[in-house]
Amino acid sequence: MKVKNPVIPGFHPDPSLLCVGKDYYIATSTFEWFPGVCILHSTDLANWEIASYALTDDQKVDMTGLDMSCGIWAPNLTWNEGKFYLTYTIVYTDRQRYKDTYNFVTTAPDVCGPWSDPVLLNASGFDPSMFHENGRHYLVNMVIDHRTDKVRFCGIDVQEYDEEKGRLIGNPVRVSKGTGRGETEGPNIFYHEGYYYLVVAEGGTRYQHCTCVLRAKNLFGPYEPDPNNPVLTSAGQEDCLLQRAGHSQAVRGADGNWYMAHLCSRPIEKNSILGRETAIQNITWTKDGWFKLSANDTGKPEAFFEVPDFSGKQGQDHSQKVDFSGETDFSGIRGKESRERYHPDPVPLPLEYMTLRRSFLRNGITIRKGKLHLEGGASVMSKYFQSLVARRQQSLYCDFETCMEFAPRHLNHIAGMLVYYNYDNHYYLKMSRDEYGKFLAVTSNVNKEVEDLITINLPEEIRKVYLKAQIRADKLQYFYGTEPGEWIPIGPVLDMKNISDEHIVGNGFTGSMLGVNCCDCQLDGVFADFEYLNYTEYEG
Repeated sequence: MKVKNPVIPGFHPDPSLLCVGKDYYIATSTFEWFPGVCILHSTDLANWEIASYALTDDQKVDMTGLDMSCGIWAPNLTWNEGKFYLTYTIVYTDRQRYKDTYNFVTTAPDVCGPWSDPVLLNASGFDPSMFHENGRHYLVNMVIDHRTDKVRFCGIDVQEYDEEKGRLIGNPVRVSKGTGRGETEGPNIFYHEGYYYLVVAEGGTRYQHCTCVLRAKNLFGPYEPDPNNPVLTSAGQEDCLLQRAGHSQAVRGADGNWYMAHLCSRPIEKNSILGRETAIQNITWTKDGWFKLSANDTGKPEAFFEVPDFSGKQGQDHSQKVDFSGETDFSGIRGKESRERYHPDPVPLPLEYMTLRRSFLRNGITIRKGKLHLEGGASVMSKYFQSLVARRQQSLYCDFETCMEFAPRHLNHIAGMLVYYNYDNHYYLKMSRDEYGKFLAVTSNVNKEVEDLITINLPEEIRKVYLKAQIRADKLQYFYGTEPGEWIPIGPVLDMKNISDEHIVGNGFTGSMLGVNCCDCQLDGVFADFEYLNYTEYEG
């Protein structure tokens, strides 16, 4: 049966695909969002649900103050002798020639945890992965060269990891410098019929992105490139639905067939509003021992792939309403069992919802008296103490709606709804107070250019206001109301292309997030309560 790509839409980049028995897992990057490393599960490759997050303790994963699109990069998930291994990078600095990239490994008997305390491995580069062979473990990562006269992404190192000692041993071996396409990263190694296959991403994660393959008879090389590289790319193929294709991992599936997961995006006028997403391709082995896409010889990512044994239905609608009044049965929320067993953050939000850099509780976010309760945090442009809850936008056609209770006492009390990329790029429908009383305003922030687009006064007796973001492809319209079902447009139609990877000045590696927040820039105890969060998708 044909399965539609992307299988995991909306801000799910750098997929690491793993098959264990009849179960499939994909780990994706989360950057500055918390909890860290999203792990999704499927039994059919078509339908994916969030099973857990691996990094849930912000005392062990400190991202406070990190810049946008730093944080947790490119996790790699492997399985060996009854245990899951997860390697990942925390990027503390990404500036000019330097990157402070600390690589870690953590392990667990189950993807839902408990995950062991992270072990620091090295800081020579990023995108670490683990290769296991005959009871031994080997770290694979790309390496950064800070010298201005050298290639910055200078190659791939392999070094043995001693699990008992909890550290790398011996010296790193430079096994490859890539294929010459530049920006060699995302390495992972697997063994198949006499060869070690090194899969790398090259060309950068924009429109020249690609996946290349090299192989060797020995783990430490020498590695020869596939003469038909790249095995996957959408570069130069303007008619391709899935652009920016690259950063891949190939596995043999439970059905004996081979599949390759990769990142991609579906841009509007070369603006990836949903960020980088996860797709899957069928791959086949050639007579000379290389692999290629099953559907074509050009490496062009296909909008559909085949799962021969799948006879069910692919669910593409991620609509979800969370009602904190008690009408929502949290026993049915995905991830609840794993949260109760292992999650140190007891706020019973669906796993689709995240916050910034720290845990919900440390950001002042709880559920209290039947409402989502947000203690006022720092301003929406801060890298610290954000009282903000958000989920990924997973469709270009969707609504996000809430009902907010908020009693601002002065101008430094602010709360509302965000369509958010980062602290320098977002649209904000907010309530506050000035010398004339309470008001609603729409503020645009595009690469630090801040503009208040409209302000309307609210009657003093209004304590509850309904807020909605209506997104239709590259257009956003905010609405408000004071009664259920009443929707009044507020502000102009806004350009969602500003909320995209390509429009960001600096690194843009995440995607559009839809959320609510509360700011207390007076530090005198203001808060906001939200009765529900309703995310609804529509056909485009």
